[in-house]
Formats: sequence, C-alpha cells, structure tokens
Amino acid sequence: MDPGALTTDGDGRLPRILVVDDSRMVRASIVKHIRGRFEAREEPDGEAAWEALLVDPAIEIVLTDIGMPRLDGYGLLGRLRASKLPRVRDLPVVIISGDEDESARARALALGANGFVTKGTGGVELLATLMSLLRLSKAQGELERSRAALERQSPVDPESGLATEAYLEHHGAQAVAEARRRQADIGAMVIEIDQFDELATRYGVQVVQLILRKLGKLVSGRIRAEDTLSQHGQACFALLSPGIDRVSTCAFALRLRASVEKLVMAYRDERIRVTLSIGVASAVTDGREAIGALLTLAQERATQAHTAGGNRVVAEGGEVDPAAIERELARVPSVDGALRLLRAGARDEVAGQLPELVGALLPLLELLESRLQSGLPLARLREFHDKGGGG
Repeated sequence: MDPGALTTDGDGRLPRILVVDDSRMVRASIVKHIRGRFEAREEPDGEAAWEALLVDPAIEIVLTDIGMPRLDGYGLLGRLRASKLPRVRDLPVVIISGDEDESARARALALGANGFVTKGTGGVELLATLMSLLRLSKAQGELERSRAALERQSPVDPESGLATEAYLEHHGAQAVAEARRRQADIGAMVIEIDQFDELATRYGVQVVQLILRKLGKLVSGRIRAEDTLSQHGQACFALLSPGIDRVSTCAFALRLRASVEKLVMAYRDERIRVTLSIGVASAVTDGREAIGALLTLAQERATQAHTAGGNRVVAEGGEVDPAAIERELARVPSVDGALRLLRAGARDEVAGQLPELVGALLPLLELLESRLQSGLPLARLREFHDKGGGG
C-alpha cells in the first residue's frame, strides 16, 4: 500500500504526531519528511512531551528520541505505558535514535515501543513505518469499540459469567416498572470483599479474580432465576431481587455473610479466608425508585460496613442485628405480602411462612366453609398450623 494512502481523518484533518527530540535540526528534518501526511507538534524533551500528551487529545502517534534532558525517551515511554488514561497508554510510539545498539532497541521494545528507526532513515521508510502503525492503531481502536458495544448489548459478561452492569441497569429498570404496577418491593445488595487489597498484594490479581469467580458462583447458586447478579467494580457484586422486601433481603445477606466467613479456599499450600461487607437497600423502605439510586445507596452502606471493620451487613438503620431480623421474620406474615412474593416467583420464601399464613387465613376459611359446605379440610389445616408445618 502507498504510504500516502492514509492521510486524513474523516473530517479532513491530518493525523497529529508528537515529535520529541532535543535537536531543533533533527525535528525540522523529521517534519520535512512527514509534511503533507501528518500535522506535527514538536517538543524538546520527554517532560515537555508528557505535558503535551496530557492536554492534547488529538495526538495519535509519538515519535521520540532516546537521549534527551529532563526526561529521556525510555522514561517517556514508561510513563505512557503506565498511564491510567487509555488514550495516552495505548498510543503507538516509535523510537528514533542514532544509536544502532541492539540493546537499546531491545530495551525500547521491552518498555512497549511499537517501532524503532535510526536517524538518517529515508523519508519513505519513516513514513511507511508511521502510517503502518497508525493504521494498526485505528484498527485496534475500532475492534475495541466494537467489543465494548457488543458487551453492552450482551446480558452476560464473558469473563465472570454473571450479568453485565448494562444488563443489570436494564433489568433493574424493568423491575422498577413491574414493582410499581404490582406495588411490590425490590431488594438491592452490594457485596464487597473486605481483604481485596491485601489479597491482590500478596497473591496477585489473577488469584483474586479466581476468588471473585468462586464467590460469584456461590452467590449465583443461592438466588432465584428472576434475581440479577453482576460484578460491580473491581471487588464487589451487585444483586437485585424483585419482589423481596427489606427483612428478607437482610436475612439473605446475613446468611451469605456467615457462609463466606466459614469458607476456606486453598492456594498452593496456603488456606485463604475472606469476609464480606454487605450494604442493603430497599425500594420501599428507602424510597428509592430509580435503580441507580438504589444501588448507590447499597454501595454507600457496603462502604460503611467495610469502614466499621468489615464482615457485617448494614441497612437503613445501621448494622443489621441478626436477632432483630429473626424476630421480624417470626411475626405473622402479611397475606398480601405473601401473594406479592408468589407473583415474583419467591415460592421458597412463602413456603417457610405457610404455617403462619394458614393460621392467619383460618377464620376466613371457616367462614367460607360455613357458607359453601364445600368440604375444606379445616381440621388438617389447624393441625398443620399448630405443628408449624410438621407432622
């Protein structure tokens, strides 16, 4: 392909190159070679080039010398590849130097250089190198944007196997609309690993990712089909449970916290234990209808739990007391609440309340039987209630 085939962006603007060299004559020679194909920005050393990169998002490629005052080419390259800004970190970099030593070339490539040319290289060869790298960079950028767009459309994250954050928000919006229609609740939880930083420092990020996957599978195995679990940031999970009220959400959070506290994972010859900080929010109790606001509130409470020492659950009243939740669960359940749970598919939640529900409904069933004489098994129902579902 002709080196001049790639000359402008879609808006007619020439691609901008940052030329870095402490010699004005060298910079002038390079600019002469690339004139008409690139718009050049010149800087005399690595420090000035770094400052230019931070403020000039139009720069698409960097051509830099090695030996320069203040910050040399190696230092500039190291900063680029360590940057937290993707547009800076991923820029193609070509090293140009009068030093033909193979060790210099190897060091530059090891630091992440994309190309290496020597001073005195002809204009055609220099242009061919720059154009080729620019085309490759644009193709990689398009591929990354396509991949990101595909992930946004996909309901499942290919790495974790959990719902994507985009799907969580989409499903959450649907759940809010359905909850309004049925006057039902939505439980939200943010589940944070307490020891993330320590584990990452000691074992590395890959081991932490394995722990996250194991925890993700553990939580996934304990939720309903209509619940949605997503990885929420680096060390958190977010869970949305339509039709589940504050008390039931807190009860599940407490059970999950206790289960993980007892969990032991092995890595080589070491046994790893983790604990969880869990924040709980409820659409009805907290008055948050927007799913983003509900998850933000749950995240704030998870942070409170972590700051307070971790391994605890925090809801609207502060740290959740397991005994208080048990007392609330033991109260006579609302028949209307049980129906809402059934409509939401929470059959197991309702099954545990059946003896109390039967006791609450017995007066109505007795009245119904007295009018219809339909042969309702009232004696069996009373026995079922009296024995708490046993027998």
